[in-house]
Amino acid sequence: MHRGFYLLTTAVALVATTQAYAGTKGADAVPATDTVPAADTAPAATDVAPAADTADSEIVVLGFGRSRQVQSVSQADIARLVPGTSPLKAIEKLPGVNFQAADPFGAYEWAVRISLRGFNQNQLGFTLDDVPLGDMSYGNVNGLHISRAIISENVASTEVAQGAGALGTASTSNLGGTIQFHSLMPSDKSGISVSGTYGADTTGRAYVRLDSGDLGGGLKGYISYAYLHADKWKGAGPQRQHQANAKLMKDLGDAGSITAFVNFSDRRETDYQDLSYDIIARRGLRDDNLTGQYALANQIAKAYQNQTAAAAGKPLPWPGAGTTFPAGFGTVDDAYYDAGGLRRDWLTGLTLDQHLTSALSLKTTGYYHNNKGQGSWITPYSATPQGALGQDGTTIANPGPMSFRTTEYSIHRGGVISALTLETGPNTLQAGGWLEANSFRQARRLYGMGDGDTPTRATLSFQENPYFTSWYGQYNTTTYQYHVEDTLKLFDDRLTLNGGWKGVKVVNQANMLVQGGLASGQIKAKDWFQPQAGLVFRLTPQAELFADYTENMRAFVSSATSGPFATSQTGFDGIRGDLKPERSKTVEGGVRYRNGRFQGSAVGYYVDFTNRLLAFANGVGILGKVSTLYNVGSVRTYGAELTANYRILPPLSLFASYSYTNSTYRDDINAATVVPTKGKTTVDTPKHMVKGEIVYDDNRFMARIGADYMSKRFFTYLNDQSVPDRVLVDASIGYTFREGGALNGLSLIASVTNLTDKKYIATVGSNGFTASGDNQTLLAGAPRQWFVTVKKAF
Repeated sequence: MHRGFYLLTTAVALVATTQAYAGTKGADAVPATDTVPAADTAPAATDVAPAADTADSEIVVLGFGRSRQVQSVSQADIARLVPGTSPLKAIEKLPGVNFQAADPFGAYEWAVRISLRGFNQNQLGFTLDDVPLGDMSYGNVNGLHISRAIISENVASTEVAQGAGALGTASTSNLGGTIQFHSLMPSDKSGISVSGTYGADTTGRAYVRLDSGDLGGGLKGYISYAYLHADKWKGAGPQRQHQANAKLMKDLGDAGSITAFVNFSDRRETDYQDLSYDIIARRGLRDDNLTGQYALANQIAKAYQNQTAAAAGKPLPWPGAGTTFPAGFGTVDDAYYDAGGLRRDWLTGLTLDQHLTSALSLKTTGYYHNNKGQGSWITPYSATPQGALGQDGTTIANPGPMSFRTTEYSIHRGGVISALTLETGPNTLQAGGWLEANSFRQARRLYGMGDGDTPTRATLSFQENPYFTSWYGQYNTTTYQYHVEDTLKLFDDRLTLNGGWKGVKVVNQANMLVQGGLASGQIKAKDWFQPQAGLVFRLTPQAELFADYTENMRAFVSSATSGPFATSQTGFDGIRGDLKPERSKTVEGGVRYRNGRFQGSAVGYYVDFTNRLLAFANGVGILGKVSTLYNVGSVRTYGAELTANYRILPPLSLFASYSYTNSTYRDDINAATVVPTKGKTTVDTPKHMVKGEIVYDDNRFMARIGADYMSKRFFTYLNDQSVPDRVLVDASIGYTFREGGALNGLSLIASVTNLTDKKYIATVGSNGFTASGDNQTLLAGAPRQWFVTVKKAF
């Protein structure tokens, strides 16, 4: 019996049991940067809260009353997707949002990419209940991905600020906007919610949540657990994840509240093979790693190492293996044996929301994050030497032509965020700060593998007994940030003015414990005055104008695989005095309108992006060569976004969005050889995106169909290589029993992703970007997949 079916039947059995009771990267493959060249919270003082009559059932909340382009999706919208789907996938319908994934859940981190208005993922800010998630890049050095930070069913809403986040956002990477996730608060009523999902590729997922309800005196909490197991849609190998979330809240009445949470995740992913156009032409989009074909992978590695030796005039290291690849293989990079990603995270936090007086409030959040991670590739470029140890500590008797290559991570970071707010008549003044200390360790190691037909190490296990450490670094980052902001309402609240500034200082320190040719030292990014100003003017009860101006700085990253330390000591010493942090200046303005069943918005924007840092990949990703970092000057981006939501009938809604983005490099790269990037379109930035969705939901019958069009995207800086445009369609249909009795509240939902079975390239830049030419940096999108879900709440 398939494990997925077992999970589904277990969930259904749990439903029946509860009724009876009530009645009586790898995925971690090596970090992309390794070879890359390069409880709902109150709005900040500069953001007026959305209008009270905004219905939770709307497909998208358009941010009425905000001085910035802010849009959000609710828990109801996330619930219409396949359970376990990343909250990032739920916002891909919003204008300006470019989301890519190689799996149907959007949770496979090596392939997940999200960008806003031409800014890539590590230039955005991400938070969960105010707690910083870092830049959410693969091989995260200062946070964790949202798919690990919280179970998707526990996300109450996701808010996107396409242009700039609020001043108080705890992020030093939010050049081009923020994505803020808010978790569900504990319910006043006790209850249990369960669900089970089964689908394509023996996908099985189970979820259960227990709510205590009010235990007396305003004390309430919940605990939840989710488990996912799915085979890859091509090749072999599983994707597995255990997650647990717990939250406890004490309502202090007029004095405020105290909230604590603990979130745990153990995620282990088998990677998909990175592709190039050459590989696709010869082997197709379904080319993948050789997982389960260990003897074949050894044969390819031996042939490659014999070729290398013969070209250098040296004796063949594997005399009996020859120099010819097996039929169907043209290069050693066509298919590696295996790759994987392991991440184990603990994220905890405590929030004290104090109402000091009727006008004065203080909100403080302390948090701690612990991470252990490993990304691996089984590499044919490094043979296992004699004397290497196996996982059990014994000497490998028959060393093979491959090695188990890892990038290993360890994060210990903690911080505190606090904001004091004073409301006096039409004026709201806020001042706050954020302090974080992050101790991060990162290493590159090689582990021995045996020859023969059976692998001697498991890809989804943390490895022991390396035979070589290429490099090992200790990176400490200290962040100081403060903000001051004021909001003033005039003319019977028809005009709202807001403004303020933030100051940031980030100190990055690198200490190479095993140097391996990489840099040690210190570098700082500091700017104590980054202003922001905005206004909202209510033309009529139905229409409003808004505009804002924002300046932001992105701090440097402390890592061996990205940022200024990902180079030689000589290289770092040469750039340290001149290297400047990236900066952006954003101007945007628009109009929002709502009348009866219709609401819509239109916005135009201009971004001046300076000191842009680009890293150029050197060689294929599996080699892990140090990238070359360049300051390429400025980037100019301008565009427009349109959003419309029309409720035809109370249960029937139409949603559509369109975005136009023109983003170009304004300077050539003055390296050893000039790279003429001036006027070229920024990589992975589609010029046109059109999204649409039809939803019918009458609280019993639900049906949804959504379409997503994206124009071509370049994956070279000189724009000589691109992936074509594509249209993707997803659909779901379900029914919830409302007739009373034992079935009351039981939901059955069927979902299909990529309904038309489109063959397409999803992710670009998985192994970074090069100036021109083909590059093994593409990932194929998942084909049509189906899923069936059973849900029940008591």
